[in-house]
Formats: sequence, structure tokens, C-alpha cells
Amino acid sequence: MNHGVLSIRTVASASTTPVSSTYPSAYLLENEDEDSTQGQKQAPFPFLSLPSELRNKIYSFVFSEAPQVLDLDPSIFHLFHKQKMLALFTVSRQIHLEATHHFFSTHTFRLFPTYPGRYFKTKKPLLARLPKHYRSSITNFELRLGPGWNAPPRGWVVNDALGLKDCINVRVLKIFVECDPSDAIFKGFRASDGFYERFSQNLLDGILKEVPSIKVVEFDAWSSVKRNGDMIAGLGEVVSRYDKVVGWGPERGWDQELDRVWLDAVLVHGGGKLSKSLAVFA
Repeated sequence: MNHGVLSIRTVASASTTPVSSTYPSAYLLENEDEDSTQGQKQAPFPFLSLPSELRNKIYSFVFSEAPQVLDLDPSIFHLFHKQKMLALFTVSRQIHLEATHHFFSTHTFRLFPTYPGRYFKTKKPLLARLPKHYRSSITNFELRLGPGWNAPPRGWVVNDALGLKDCINVRVLKIFVECDPSDAIFKGFRASDGFYERFSQNLLDGILKEVPSIKVVEFDAWSSVKRNGDMIAGLGEVVSRYDKVVGWGPERGWDQELDRVWLDAVLVHGGGKLSKSLAVFA
């Protein structure tokens, strides 16, 4: 597999040659022995006759070893190549359509790469390398903030080349904050006060503007990041402007704490038009 992009080009959709004919089995069938002289071939299993629920379960099993979050990471490409995990895309046109939709709709795609080196500095993130019809199946994004906090790569920009307008079915944006440069420990090292916080806010604003289908913004962070710090508070202000539902990831443990904040706000102000994001980040 090419380390620059997943080997899932649209040419695969035109393939109608079964994988079984490309990789003939070296093992005997259960009803076959070396002395058989009948020469009868076993009919292929009618996979497409199975209910769609069963086919989806099989797709889930095939892709079960893939990382839940996908990024430009050589180890991920190596895994796909070693396991031949995407070979299912080349079986037939119908299976190609079903399997690719299942794969892209059940995994989270990192918007900007975090792997060190040339991938981190690339001007063409993973999303920009995917064909349009694959992007339309994606339902989950991840925005990881912190890498390059003093000098963000030039490729970390929301523009037409990124392909966000094709992502019409994204429902969840997960934001993971690795550090808050406003913390005193970064003083003397940051480019300027508020620089990375503003950069992150503009990035989030551009994403929410380009992908209106996003319904939930889920926050998570490392333990050193404070909810009332400049980083999270600034991102919260952006989310509040778009009135999205706020969710909380498992790492930081903010979910129970902030559910109480929301409940208190409802008790004080009443339900009305007070959104959860406004209550939490006000």
C-alpha cells in the first residue's frame, strides 16, 4: 500500500473479479479429497443474498483490526497492507459500495495529521486525499489540538482543497486538546499571548461553517488541561455561536461535572432557549 494514501481508489469500484479467483485456496474443501474424480466445482456462496444486517456484521468483522481513528500514519498503512483489510473493496461493484460506505461511516477521521515528520507538515491531509464519494460517507471527525502549538503547520487550514463540503453526513466532531498554551508553564515559549488559542478558534469556526451537518461537538483533553482555561473556554465560545450539542469524551472525566452545570443552569434559568453549550461555556 502506498504510504501517501489509502489504496482505495475509485478504480476498485469497477472491479467485478471475485477475490477468491485472485487468491486460490491451497486447502481442500471438507467434501473433497485427493482421490476425488468427480471434478465438480462448488458453487460460490451467495453472499449478496444474505440480509443487509448480516452483511454489515461481516464487514464489521473484516475491519475490526483497523484503528478507530484514522490519520496519515505509516503504521496504519502497514496494517492495511499486511492484513489485506481493504481487499474486500475489489470483490464486485455492489460489495465495493457497501463495504466502503460501512468502513468510512464507522471510523473517525482525523482532520489534520499529527504523526511527526513529513506527514505532519504535509499540505494534503488524509481527508483531502480521499475521493469525493468516500468523504460523503464519513460521519465522525476528530480535531486534535496541541501539536505545533508554537508554530502550526501550513497545511492546518480550512480551505476548499480539504474537501469539507463533500462531508455531508458528518454528525460528530471530537476535539481533543493536548495542551493549553495559556498555562503559566508555557510562558516564555509561546509565540505570543493568545496566539494558538485564536488559531484553534478560527480552525474550529471554519470547520463548523463548512460542515453544517455536525450536530455534536465532543470535548476531551489530557489531565493538565483545565476546562476554565483560555483554550477550552475559547473553543466553547465558538461552539456556542453555532448552538451545537456539547458532548464529553472519556479521558478527562468532565462529563459528570458538566452535566451538573447544565442541570443547575436549567433550574436557575429554566429550559427556554438556553442551549447546553451556552450553559456550560457561559
